[in-house]
Amino acid sequence: MSLTGQPQRPLLLLVDDEATNLKVLRHTLQDDYRLLFARDGETGLALAHKELPDLILLDVMMLGISGHDVCRSLKQDKRLQAIPVIFVTALSEYQDEQLGLELGAVDYITKPFSPAIVRARIRNHLSLVRADALKASRLQIVQCLGRAAEYRDNETGMHILRMSHFSQVLALAAGYTEADAEELLHAAPMHDVGKIGIPDAVLLKPGKLDADEWAIMQQHAAMGAEIIGEHESGVLKLAAEIAICHHEKWDGSGYPNGLAGTDIPLGARIVALADVFDALTSVRPYKKAWTVEEAVALIESESGKHFDPQLVALLPACLPEILQIRERWPDTE
Repeated sequence: MSLTGQPQRPLLLLVDDEATNLKVLRHTLQDDYRLLFARDGETGLALAHKELPDLILLDVMMLGISGHDVCRSLKQDKRLQAIPVIFVTALSEYQDEQLGLELGAVDYITKPFSPAIVRARIRNHLSLVRADALKASRLQIVQCLGRAAEYRDNETGMHILRMSHFSQVLALAAGYTEADAEELLHAAPMHDVGKIGIPDAVLLKPGKLDADEWAIMQQHAAMGAEIIGEHESGVLKLAAEIAICHHEKWDGSGYPNGLAGTDIPLGARIVALADVFDALTSVRPYKKAWTVEEAVALIESESGKHFDPQLVALLPACLPEILQIRERWPDTE
């Protein structure tokens, strides 16, 4: 944010050993961006470390270290590796472009270039950066709400982490793409967020709930969906779907809506199984941890009743990876 309260223009770093090229780029970009200039790779790297530009335009053939070497250095530095790099070069062969992209550049523009094309490419890649930042922020919101639910319950953060990763493993086994399984991983921690709205007298009661208290407890599913809200797509839409459906059962005996079979969204069916498996195999104030064999036997006995039979059938093959996840994130005293 600038001193005037207006958002600052993005900062670009232009690296080229030809002054004429830098001059052309300056005239092309100065009205829309703040600009930094470097006449060699060493200076470019130093400016990148100091100023953290939003995007770098990089020549390939320069005195001293080449643009390829500069790009390699950038991508090996955790502070700098996410900065988009666009090569702007006279090298126009297919192999040159392929190498540039393999090194981690997001685009490749050959000289002589069209100013309009340069502006469009920069605008597009900065838009992608903003979209990634927005996605990251949304995921942080999801994770914060998930942690808020943990503080209201007797579950542990490790439970939330484990069952989310179990869900991802089961989703991949069920045919999800890598991207969809990762989305489920990020949505799963929100499954019990509705417990925020359950009174302490019910949520934290040490003994068995009576009928009235159980009816109140069951409201957390609908409350969770209401807290997350309605969304057209993405992680929050999936999280709301899981929150309201993860206590539905395959035979229709679950709550809050008595859904059955494939009317229950697949993501919610996966999370339900993952959640129960981790709860069974974990120590709680009111129970000892079950063995893996005991937990699997219980889940298999509930195949077609509580759980989706096809997901239950996938569980044994997923166990090696699931047990690795348990070892990676154990509960602490």
